[in-house]
Amino acid sequence: MQLVRGLHNLRPEHRGCVATIGNFDGVHRGHQAILARLRERGQALGLPTCVVIFEPQPREYFAPDTAPARLARLRDKIELLATEGIDRVLCLAFNQRLSKLSADAFVKAILVDGLGVRHLEVGDDFRFGCDRAGDFAFLVEAGNAYGFTVEAANTVIQDGLRVSSTEVRKALSEGDFELAEHLLGRPYRITGRVLHGQKLARQLGTPTANIQLKRRRVPLSGVYLASIVIDGKAWPGVGNIGVRPTVAGDGRPHLEIHLLDFAGDLYGRRLTVEFHHKLREEQRFASLEALKSAIDADIAAARAHWHAQPLTKSLK
Repeated sequence: MQLVRGLHNLRPEHRGCVATIGNFDGVHRGHQAILARLRERGQALGLPTCVVIFEPQPREYFAPDTAPARLARLRDKIELLATEGIDRVLCLAFNQRLSKLSADAFVKAILVDGLGVRHLEVGDDFRFGCDRAGDFAFLVEAGNAYGFTVEAANTVIQDGLRVSSTEVRKALSEGDFELAEHLLGRPYRITGRVLHGQKLARQLGTPTANIQLKRRRVPLSGVYLASIVIDGKAWPGVGNIGVRPTVAGDGRPHLEIHLLDFAGDLYGRRLTVEFHHKLREEQRFASLEALKSAIDADIAAARAHWHAQPLTKSLK
């Protein structure tokens, strides 16, 4: 799959495609259905498929402190799109210039002059352009004028529930990982690189891997049973996602993982963490001793769980 960062990097060979536009946060089963239809259209027309995404996501640009928590950071989103057989991703920087484009200017600059779109798949509730003035009806009219077709992507229903990024976030916030997996089509995972942290956990006798999140907000908060993939092997562990209220922090969410019975240097390694069950909420303790007692209890609970239900296979 080819990644194009910005309109300025589009070349003549990128013109002529079938496309869709959106956040595609999580690339859940609803997204997957859109991408499957896009592939079908591309094959029928003999054209490559292109997904247009934005970074940051529009709501993160307009209201960074209240925007929905990210299900997947940009790198993971691109990898997920690649697994869906997409030929090309156009990632546009969502900035003041892009936010001020009128709906007509957006269509002309990106879809017509930039990509030479022949067919477009979008949700019937899709809005775009300055003040969100563009909608599905506008795109149909634009398609008639510029020579591309537009098709509405139908909502995907699973067991009576509309599949959406919002529903995935809700399931995760409630600790319902089975429902989240059902909506995503795969277990919920976070990937990131291990960074040097404060080394406080090591001082408390429970060394942790501090995993870079690269997002302002995450859909999980608390202490969880987790499994961690290292060189294709899944290790049992326990993880904490939060702002570390007991110690002075930067106010941003952090993911810290303690691997049971693992010895080795993980700094700089990129790990994949899968979450299985919520043990408790994150909380502020009166002292480091109280924090250590809570961590010891979390590890004991994790050991009991993984002893009763040992990991028998690596994550894929």
